[in-house]
Amino acid sequence: MNKRSVSNRSRLVVMAAILGAAVPVWAQQYPTKPVRIIAPFAPGGGTDFIARLMAQKLTEQFKGPQFIVENRPGAGATIGTEAGVKSPPDGYTLTMIAASYTVNPSLYKLNFDPISDIQPIIQIAKGPFLVSVHPSLPVKNIKDLIAVAKAKPGDINYATSGQDSIVHMATKYFAMMAGIRMNHIPYKGTGPALTDTMGGQTTLIFGSIAATMPLVKSGRLRAIAVTTAKRIPALPDVAAIEETVKGYDVTNWHGLIAPKGTPRAIIDRHNAEVTKIIQQKDMVEKLEADGVSPAGGSPEVFAQLIAREIPQWKKVAAQAKVKVE
Repeated sequence: MNKRSVSNRSRLVVMAAILGAAVPVWAQQYPTKPVRIIAPFAPGGGTDFIARLMAQKLTEQFKGPQFIVENRPGAGATIGTEAGVKSPPDGYTLTMIAASYTVNPSLYKLNFDPISDIQPIIQIAKGPFLVSVHPSLPVKNIKDLIAVAKAKPGDINYATSGQDSIVHMATKYFAMMAGIRMNHIPYKGTGPALTDTMGGQTTLIFGSIAATMPLVKSGRLRAIAVTTAKRIPALPDVAAIEETVKGYDVTNWHGLIAPKGTPRAIIDRHNAEVTKIIQQKDMVEKLEADGVSPAGGSPEVFAQLIAREIPQWKKVAAQAKVKVE
């Protein structure tokens, strides 16, 4: 090898070192323009609530251009999610996903790979669905519900926010594990589903705590269980389904992802800033008021959650004979 070759090789090594060192510096200067957070659901729901809360906090935390929420609902959140996943990987488009993200590969033919086409950033919050019944249904817990359902198969009508929505899948999953048969009544959203359950047209619903709790407190619905494996501090007297149906565990969670190829320095900075945010007292209080608690963890831990849940829901969908759209 001649001296010129050695010299050129040395220059390349030095340049690579300089460029590598420059990424964290650039990440510290980021963002220099507004950042979109795509919420793939309609305004007013739990995902929109957390997206707007995070946008406000991230704007304050980064002390620069605003973080702006863009609602892109449709097709079970797949439209907005695809838009986010296929955006330029420059850190200026993030997507707020919910637990339905891991259910959708079982329900839709996606135009992206839900694992390899994304870079998970952080799981922000997690919490259960609240299992509630109309007061006319003579059940006070899951054991009672199973007994009634087995005595009169198909007589219990349960409401969901839509055909093959995550709450529909969560209810199907419970029914399969409990060995019971109930009648599904799908609605276009949580609001109408809760309205008819309050009115007695349906008698059972797996609903978000934020939407269901006020109705429980007013006596219009009766809470009988939560879907997470353990009880939650906000409802210590309400048992987990798992206490009766061993192994049942469904968590409603939210988190941030970015397109594949987004610089790792940007991913790490977002992870660090969100970690600080969800530890703030006012943030914890706001999340708990919505029936969830802070989650956190590394991008790798969030990636593992996503990778673990997708095949779990595919198994449920296959057993329930759900047709992929």
